[in-house]
Amino acid sequence: MTENKPIAFKAEIKQLLNILIHSLYTDREIFLRELISNASDALTQMDFLMLTDHNVLEPDAELAIRLSVDEDEKIITISDSGIGMTRDELSTNLGTIAQSGARAFLDAAEEGVDQQQLTDVIGQFGVGFYSVFMVAEWVRVTSRSYKPRAKAASWYATGGDTFTVEAAEKKDRGTTIQIKLNEDTEEFANEGRLRDIIKTHSDYVRFPIFVGDAEEQTNRQTAIWRQSSREVQDDEYTEFYKHLTLDFEDPITRVHFVADAPLRIFSLLYIPSKPERNMFSLRKEDGLKLYARKILIQEYTTDLLPQHFRFIQGVVDSEDLPLNVSRETIQATALMARIKKILTGQVTKQLQAMADKEPEKYAQFWASFGPFIKEGIASQETDRESLFPFVRFHTTIQPESWVSLSEYVQRMKDDQDKIYYILGDDDRSVARSPHLDYFRKHGYEVITLTDPMDSFMLMGLREYADYELQNVAAPDLELPAAEQTPEDEPVPEALPKKDFEKIVERFKWHLGERVTDVRATERLSDSVARLVDPEGSMGQEMQRVYRLVDREYEVPKKVLELNPSHPIVLKLHEIPGEDERNATIIEQIYESALLIEGLHPDPASMLPRIQTLMEAALK
Repeated sequence: MTENKPIAFKAEIKQLLNILIHSLYTDREIFLRELISNASDALTQMDFLMLTDHNVLEPDAELAIRLSVDEDEKIITISDSGIGMTRDELSTNLGTIAQSGARAFLDAAEEGVDQQQLTDVIGQFGVGFYSVFMVAEWVRVTSRSYKPRAKAASWYATGGDTFTVEAAEKKDRGTTIQIKLNEDTEEFANEGRLRDIIKTHSDYVRFPIFVGDAEEQTNRQTAIWRQSSREVQDDEYTEFYKHLTLDFEDPITRVHFVADAPLRIFSLLYIPSKPERNMFSLRKEDGLKLYARKILIQEYTTDLLPQHFRFIQGVVDSEDLPLNVSRETIQATALMARIKKILTGQVTKQLQAMADKEPEKYAQFWASFGPFIKEGIASQETDRESLFPFVRFHTTIQPESWVSLSEYVQRMKDDQDKIYYILGDDDRSVARSPHLDYFRKHGYEVITLTDPMDSFMLMGLREYADYELQNVAAPDLELPAAEQTPEDEPVPEALPKKDFEKIVERFKWHLGERVTDVRATERLSDSVARLVDPEGSMGQEMQRVYRLVDREYEVPKKVLELNPSHPIVLKLHEIPGEDERNATIIEQIYESALLIEGLHPDPASMLPRIQTLMEAALK
């Protein structure tokens, strides 16, 4: 066997090798993923070829990938029984053909793509083979083509400027790669280490992978997401989910979707039981595992579902993904947008089915992931209406169970033309809100919003089914029609206008600039007072948003509205204006209104005053 003259790599390959050898050290184990991926491609080509042509070298040879390790010499050997290469093909495929991919890789590197991103998707540039030089002192590739009369050849390189190709001895079909490890990468000269890498990156390669002398294959081979849902049992789905995430609890539901047209997509998505990951979780970030032909190309892909569905776990596999472009290019392709649209539609469809057929399970979902849906309504510029059917609320009529917007609308009074809601900090304070007096009295159902995300959600949820959403605390609210008051029901006595004006003056004098105005209202029946926004001020929804994000928030100055018919107001009129009890009672009315609105900065400060009022009541 005679040595051949060294052949110079193309300029782009030289630059590529320099980057791989000297820069990309963040995740060197991906070299094995890339070599196994190449071997799988060679086996796939061989399998397809033999459908029509059995006149090949070793037609009965098992289609498989085998790895062995010489721990003393620090040499890894990877062999496949795939299509193989001739001498010319070795020279072309490993010396020059990847130059376009190399150029794209170099452009991405120059544009500031970080090392971790490049190692994550190096195979997508068509330069995956060269990742071996991250760990290799030298590499020898010996191959024999499937063509019966073809002769074996060997390609050899050290990562320098040149490579050599020469004749070789090889009886069987396929390709064998020998890798002499560098001193600082000898950790890979270990069968256990290689098995772990295979299970992480290549567990679902179509062909069996064997390591060492073990007869049991290392990879599980059958990708559950590529099977028909009729072939997979519930316990198998659950086992795969726990293998994927290390979550101890079963998922709430799953979406197993296989499509042949217009795209070839396989996906298996799960909704966890809760949004928080446990301390042992394998999934440290948001995003789906993205496969191309069962080869993992991206561990955390956040571009396949909208941001508000980021809690979903699972895998997506496509036959259509282009593998010769960078991750940034893939993200911008129409193909990724189409996959995202399909997956989003499938998730939405599953949520709707669960809401319709399994309301108890959906209630579990809403309790855990409702804030994500609300976030989507607030932030999604287009198609936010698709999320409206999934929103659930408590109401004044059903304070304990969840109600959908559709159910609310179905129960609306015949003359009702708006969907009424109230904002608050918790269910108990909302239930006592004076803003509900009129609506309780006349039997109108009001949605109670007490979750911090509700204020954000209302920025995107303005109307539903042509009904505007209306805050019952709005000062300009047009009240719905009142029911006829029975003749025998006593009409509450109101303080005469002249006397009430004197009460208003007392309130204004004591409260000063803390309120913008004090006035009468007919909207109260059981409550003595309420606070409303002055005309032209920021709405209650935005006040709460600012408060939650700490954006220069101060207790807003509001209008204090009084009920002229309330017993407290009537009794307060009987107290002389100079009586010190005036200040105590007025302060308590105002601060109680602040407390109900969730605006009081220091509720505990009311205690001494409340004690004073109790002492006065006992005299």
